[in-house]
Amino acid sequence: QVQLVDSGGGLVQPGGSLRLSCAASSNIFRIFTMGWYRQAPGKERELVASVTGIGSTNYADSVKGRFTISRDNAKNTVYLQMNSLQPEDTAVYYCSAKRANVYYWGKGTQVTVSS
Repeated sequence: QVQLVDSGGGLVQPGGSLRLSCAASSNIFRIFTMGWYRQAPGKERELVASVTGIGSTNYADSVKGRFTISRDNAKNTVYLQMNSLQPEDTAVYYCSAKRANVYYWGKGTQVTVSS
């Protein structure tokens, strides 16, 4: 069992930045593929970015060039740096940990982009 605590959301103006963090309880953190998903009202949850244990990354087309996912295996933490935020980025963002097609989820953190 892995417990995830995601944080760092808030209200930001268009063009602004936020950094999300997710702390994992597992001491085998490095073997999990970590990801950030988001869900906007009335929409399905979608993958934003993911990073494997060895640092390979994957991004949704809508965030490429604006968002950066990273992980610190020594701190059991994954980050999502979000720059040039737009209103369409407004959603609840969820941290995930995946291993062998089993997913663990954080409770989510709200990101609102509005002037």
